[in-house]
Amino acid sequence: MKKLINHVDTLLDESLHGFAKAHADIIQFNSQPHFVTRLQTTKPSKVAIISGGGSGHEPLHTGFVGFGMLDAACPGQVFTSPTPDQMLAAAQAVENGAGVLFIVKNYAGDVMSFEIAAEMLDCANATVVVSDDVSLAKNHSTGRRGVAGTLIMEKMLGAAAENGADLTFCKALGDRINAATASMGVALTSCTVPALGKPTFHLDDNQIEMGVGIHGEHGRETVSLMPANDIVERLLSTIIDDLQLKSGQQILLHVNGFGATPLMELYLVYELASQYLQKRGINIVRSLVGNYTTSLDMAGCSVTLTILDNELIRLWDAPVHTASLRWGC
Repeated sequence: MKKLINHVDTLLDESLHGFAKAHADIIQFNSQPHFVTRLQTTKPSKVAIISGGGSGHEPLHTGFVGFGMLDAACPGQVFTSPTPDQMLAAAQAVENGAGVLFIVKNYAGDVMSFEIAAEMLDCANATVVVSDDVSLAKNHSTGRRGVAGTLIMEKMLGAAAENGADLTFCKALGDRINAATASMGVALTSCTVPALGKPTFHLDDNQIEMGVGIHGEHGRETVSLMPANDIVERLLSTIIDDLQLKSGQQILLHVNGFGATPLMELYLVYELASQYLQKRGINIVRSLVGNYTTSLDMAGCSVTLTILDNELIRLWDAPVHTASLRWGC
């Protein structure tokens, strides 16, 4: 294992301190317990939007704290859920009289920790669970995983809260966005968790992993390496079938890198995806390409589609100013 670290036990703390110093104009960092909050004062009676999860997916979630997006984020250790005390402390720090909305990726540890924090929180609160990974069946025992669609959820709900939407509206909106969003990923390599010191699974040089998650776990199947055209077709056909997309519909296309894939390849995937969707009369009206929901040093990418209407387009276009996503400010 070759990584720019001093020791696995201090990696997260040193990284978060560096993040806080690099973006001191946007966020502030609380070290005991770990959470990040936006620096800018929010409007009175604004719903507080909070998310979090294991580290190793940067810039998710800490990179999306700021105006028009998250009010706070709780980072756990690498691929490990944050603790309820982190979430409770973060919620108490940013609650502003209108309640708290938690955005939770559908992983058992994350869901359990946020549920405990919500029970202890002495204010109105609600939870939206992100479950956009269509590589798993809808009737999977633990439900579908939350992956790159989390960013889309955080952006749109952050905009709604910034515009004054109440907690009930934000909760209903989050569920609607989740139902309109689907993702699927492919890995060319595994990732190396620092505490483990070796790749979490093995792929031969001529193998790829279809339907991979974001925690270094196996996907739905290991297959032979194929041209990018074929990979994109397999990802998109599954997503389109799941969303039951039809000609004439408008979508947001998000091509997300897992941390070790060059932008040249991510934009190639975007080009192939746009050709595939255009042939089917599906209109790409908004897009995002880059490393946003990563899996440490995994090579590969995911494709996310969100069905858009005029309201969701306005929320996506609304001003945002965070460390890793910003426009309109």
